[in-house]
Amino acid sequence: MSMTDTHRAIDAVWRIESARLIAGLARMLRDVGLAEELAQDALVTALEQWPQTGVPDNPGAWLMTTAKHRAIDRLRRHKLVERKHEQLVHEWDRQHESAEAVAERTLDDPFGDDLLRLIFTACHPLLSMEARVALTLRLLGGLGTDEIARAFLVPEATIAQRIVRAKRSLAKSDVAYEVPRGDELAERLAAVLGVIYLIFNEGYAATAGDDWMRPGLCEDALRLGRVLAGLMPREPEVHGLVALMEIQASRARSRTDAHGEPVLLLDQDRALWDRLLIGRGLAALEQARRLGGELGPYALQAAVAACHARAATAAETDWSRIAALYAVLARVTPSPVVELNRAVAVGMADGAAEGLALVDALGDEPSLRHYHLLPAVRGDLLARLGRGEEASREFERAASLTRNRREQAMMRERARACL
Repeated sequence: MSMTDTHRAIDAVWRIESARLIAGLARMLRDVGLAEELAQDALVTALEQWPQTGVPDNPGAWLMTTAKHRAIDRLRRHKLVERKHEQLVHEWDRQHESAEAVAERTLDDPFGDDLLRLIFTACHPLLSMEARVALTLRLLGGLGTDEIARAFLVPEATIAQRIVRAKRSLAKSDVAYEVPRGDELAERLAAVLGVIYLIFNEGYAATAGDDWMRPGLCEDALRLGRVLAGLMPREPEVHGLVALMEIQASRARSRTDAHGEPVLLLDQDRALWDRLLIGRGLAALEQARRLGGELGPYALQAAVAACHARAATAAETDWSRIAALYAVLARVTPSPVVELNRAVAVGMADGAAEGLALVDALGDEPSLRHYHLLPAVRGDLLARLGRGEEASREFERAASLTRNRREQAMMRERARACL
């Protein structure tokens, strides 16, 4: 194997194994920052040795063993938390197993508690949403600081600062490295799901920059969602989020034209929709339903997405059902954005005038004042009513509010078309 091939193999192994490696070390050390540092040390050792020795048969176990040895050396050398050192040695002596056997067994169990603890720690409410996203992509997505910075169009130094501060905050506050229980679980799980969906949405409809989509972020979020569903199979909202992301991701190939310009949902070529992802999404939604209880916000949004996925053509879309689902969603999680989406569905089901009345009722909503989709929706409804000049002004306003250059161009084109 050439040096380049070895480095590619190491990169692939790191993407697959880094989260479990860091999770296992964090359980032992109770320090996420130190766990990541030791995992990185193991990676550096692999980069030094594997080009000469070749990639091991079980590279994940090799990295875990190397990192654990470094953890013990570090604890001994610096006399850090002597009690931790004694507990760690005692645990290994008691198990009567080699480090390789321990690592191999741990790595063969991808749905262990360690990974779940790491997810809840990275998404801890103590941290800002920006910090949670950066730390999650770093620790659980295996992304480098430069990759996260490129994905969110911010300087690399900014992302590095967020990650360092997040780790420092977790250590300073002595955050318990555990899965929350009882009443706290629902609140903390909602925070985790919110982080994953924010990552997905930034990939699905980029808020800024030149690209309409960033597929890599969608893939990272989907992978995290699927892992979480395996770790928490009895939580319906986890399956609801996975269902929503799977169905939305199924449209990826149809959302841009050959020049990278956005294609709206009703104009998309549905033959390009990925039927495998749709099937997986519908199965996840059914799993959420089978677990019982009222559908949560992600499962309800997945049910809306399922209506689109089941329609062979745009004309066959069951807009009345979509409007009813948004009405339920508005009751479960009241939000002006949900009401705006309901207005779109009502406009399609009952006529543009009905939809416009609902949109106009949202005109004074402070949270929508700078939300570009409010004038975009209003422009669409006005255009359908034949009020071209008013529609054009709304699309121009929408263009001025979005930071995505592809979307700006699309809105301005729609403004010109109305005239």
